Parts: sequence; C-alpha cells; structure tokens
Amino acid sequence: MRRNFKLRFAGLIAIPAMVAVFGAVVMLLWNALLPRIFTFPQINYLQAAGLLILARLLFGGIGGGRRIHAPYGRDGLHHNELREKWMNMSEEERRKFIEKEKDFFKFNRDFSRFHDFFTNGEKPEQSGV
Repeated sequence: MRRNFKLRFAGLIAIPAMVAVFGAVVMLLWNALLPRIFTFPQINYLQAAGLLILARLLFGGIGGGRRIHAPYGRDGLHHNELREKWMNMSEEERRKFIEKEKDFFKFNRDFSRFHDFFTNGEKPEQSGV
C-alpha cells in the first residue's frame, strides 16, 4: 500500500515535468523546422504543450493502465498454449501429431499448386516445372 502511494505521488510529479520538458522540445522543433519548410506560423509554449497532449489523446489513448502487448505469464515467460501442449505429449503422441501435420500441409501444397483459383477450378497447363 505504501509503495503504491509513493508511485502515484511520483507520477503526479513526473507527468507534469515530462509535459513541460517535451512541450519545450516540441516548441523548439516546430519553430526551427515547420515555419521554414511549410511556412507554418511559429507557436508558443502553451500551444506546443497543447499539441503534445492532443497527440497523446489521438495516438496514445487516454488510459493510464498497464498495457500488455505480449501474452506473458506471471513468471515472466512467454505463454504459448501449443508449446505447453507439446511439452505434455508423450513421444508417441508427438509422432502422431507430426504425421498428421505433414499430411495436412502436403494436401494444401498439392492442392494450391495444381488448382488455379482464377479460372473457376480448371487446372493450369503443365509447363514442365
């Protein structure tokens, strides 16, 4: 509980500081580049901070919660259901699985090689390949 309070307090200090620093960077870059390249007007610090906040809202979302981009488990390892299933199989089950997958991919490879999807299912002419 105490650690969570410290983190929130640090966030209350860090977020405005980051907006202030990045707002100044946006203002300096805007005024150095865009008026000369595109003849845009120069902006002041508050406009730069507003642009920064607007970009965050448009492209970064509003929420401050944790975003998980990859499915990680509690132990930090990558969670993969197929891998877990594979690790729990016996050697015989693994061999059967491999044979079944070989048959599946062989069928798809042969079907797509000799089936022309653009001529209503007619086989293409064999060119000796």
